[in-house]
Amino acid sequence: MSNEAATATSSAAPQSPEQLPHGIGSSLPSAQCRAKTEGTFPYAADLWAEGLLWAAVLRSPHAHARIVSIDTTHAREMPGVRAVVTHEDVPGDALHGRAVADRPVFASDVVRHHGEPIAAVAADHPDTARMAAAAIIVEYEVLDPVTDPEKAFEAEPLHPDGNLIRHIPLRHGDPEAAGELVVEGLYRIGRQDPAPIGAEAGLAVPRPDGGVELYLASTDPHADRDRAAACFGLTPDHVKIVVTGVPGATADREDAGFQLPLGLLALRTGCPVKLTATREESFLGHAHRHPTLLRYRHHADAEGRLVKVEAQILLDAGAYADTSSEALAAAVSFACGPYVVPNAFIEGWAVRTNNPPSGHVRGEGAMQVCAAYEAQMDKIAKKLGVDPAELRLRNVMATGDILPTGQTVTCPAPVAELLAAVRDFPLPELPKDTPEDEWLLPGGPEGAGEPAAVRRGVGYGLGMVQLLGAEGTDEVSTATVKVHDGAATVICAAVETGQGFTTLARQIVQETLGIDDVRVAPVDTDQPPAGPSCRGRHTWVSGGAVERAAKMVRTQLLQPLAHKFGMSTELLQITDGKITSYDGVLSTTVTEALDGKELWATAQCRPHPTEPLDEAGQGDAFVGMAFCAIRAVVDVDIEIGSVRVVELAVAQDVGRILNPAQLKVRIEAGVTQGVGAALTENLRTPRGIVRHPDLTGYALPTALDTPDIRIVKLVEERDVVAPFGAKAASAVPVVTSPAAIASAVRAATGRPVNRLPIRPQAAVAAPSA
Repeated sequence: MSNEAATATSSAAPQSPEQLPHGIGSSLPSAQCRAKTEGTFPYAADLWAEGLLWAAVLRSPHAHARIVSIDTTHAREMPGVRAVVTHEDVPGDALHGRAVADRPVFASDVVRHHGEPIAAVAADHPDTARMAAAAIIVEYEVLDPVTDPEKAFEAEPLHPDGNLIRHIPLRHGDPEAAGELVVEGLYRIGRQDPAPIGAEAGLAVPRPDGGVELYLASTDPHADRDRAAACFGLTPDHVKIVVTGVPGATADREDAGFQLPLGLLALRTGCPVKLTATREESFLGHAHRHPTLLRYRHHADAEGRLVKVEAQILLDAGAYADTSSEALAAAVSFACGPYVVPNAFIEGWAVRTNNPPSGHVRGEGAMQVCAAYEAQMDKIAKKLGVDPAELRLRNVMATGDILPTGQTVTCPAPVAELLAAVRDFPLPELPKDTPEDEWLLPGGPEGAGEPAAVRRGVGYGLGMVQLLGAEGTDEVSTATVKVHDGAATVICAAVETGQGFTTLARQIVQETLGIDDVRVAPVDTDQPPAGPSCRGRHTWVSGGAVERAAKMVRTQLLQPLAHKFGMSTELLQITDGKITSYDGVLSTTVTEALDGKELWATAQCRPHPTEPLDEAGQGDAFVGMAFCAIRAVVDVDIEIGSVRVVELAVAQDVGRILNPAQLKVRIEAGVTQGVGAALTENLRTPRGIVRHPDLTGYALPTALDTPDIRIVKLVEERDVVAPFGAKAASAVPVVTSPAAIASAVRAATGRPVNRLPIRPQAAVAAPSA
């Protein structure tokens, strides 16, 4: 591989230690921030190697079709084309998948979604590769797509495994229980795209031993390596993945639909091959949030206390299973929300359709049900004439309560405290009805609305998410800490996707060893696995592994001193780079104690085990949970249906604040992603065809759409089973903010608002409002 490509994968140098805050609890800035600000941070799209070829992928223009024939003759004969590969050229497993191997590397007999890969081309120039891909002639027999998940139950099987991916019937309590008050609702949640920042790109370099190296912005490199090796017909030790700079990830970052063709082309040509996906290809290929249909019936007594919840939850998985089973487990388990519900009967299904693939996106499953159960709580409050916040306070769960899955909530669950904090926070001032303040109107300064038509609404949302994987997932991570010449290096395959792991790892080592100069090594699959970068798991398992390794090095450092002075290492402490004893007899610096020695240790962190849900949806399926309360204030033009989110007040239980600035940014980012899900983001797919697969047709919230976000309370009640006692921070505000915004729009308009994103016609006031 060329020096240029190798250089592009190296870490940015940290700032000088004396300029930085120190240790856990400080706002230590990222070592990458300067490089990203200056535009020198090495992303996958920047890689280059000697003799580079360029790749392009041919994708299906149909959502469902039978492939009659594939003719690659014209593409192969084009000048500059070096290789063309189809399903016939896959030497290993033809199928792959994150949870279930059901997805073909290249479609062979049938295409099951718009954009499914058919073939790939490598050529001397990117334009040549694209033209050659377009020159491949595919004859299709177009079939009627199954795009309604309700019809998937009766439709002909779209896949050899059938259309039903998973069914979870949850049974908890007395099925005959009933309340004096009953409310029902039907809710729909749209398809949200993770819209990763920057291009999805990669570089594949063949190795002399017949293997291949893939340079990718992978968020789960070892799992990607194993899938790639199986498809390439190689052993895992013949495939290496080197993680390049990840330009942000709010889901599984890379689409395997181009990772695998990339490696196949490099193996076929014997040359380095690069592929950079267009934004359209990203929309077509990577996983989206599951569109969901939810039917709810809540029973409550005369005081509004919940008696029973009945629900049916249907997830549209798209063409392949991906992580739909996990998303369904979360949706069913959290279907009642952070409320005490003595009786719950939930039916959940995940089904295949001919829609684009669905998979892991922040808060999968939990976000969809939160919007529905919070709408139900608003209906109960309205029927009883009770303040919505007061109704919720009568029902919130606490530590020691039992989930509908039968699992006892053993982690801190300060839900009442969070709700009271946002309820009591002062409301923002009302906008003035003057021309200079027209920008305060929904729709902005050029909006068509009139000030007299604007109504203000206040609403609430309470959300919860799982921490780490669930249902028996082996959550484990390994880390090594090395100290030499007064500097420390952390080696851990935890990918930095923006969640702040590399910063946290430096803080842990600083805190434990008193060494300011800490570097986190680049990630590749030669290192022991650390698992995927999702659900805040690296803060827990990888941070825990780094802490344990650092403590082992600390013991190695202190043991000779303790032995010399006849005391145990527990009587020595390291503070600000100095080692002192409890009685002041010993005082030296860490540098002096090291005396040129090299110390290192490797450690693992594995949380306590969980179990799968049984046939009644019962089981201790989750390691821990996090909670959030949000109060939304919105202004709605009740004549044209435009909505402006004025303010979101957030209270969240975080366990322990490890980096105040980083935590604040994570919460604000999560809230903003939720604003998009609530108001603008909906990937439209009529008859399975992605409409407007670009950032013009898909409306992401901008800085102008982002409301004032007030973090009014962070509850630091440490989770005793988690390293540092900290909880993941970014997923639960994503889950909660759409429900709070919908609640506020209901308050402003008097309409039910049963669909996300909220359409203008749903925000026009009811006749009686």
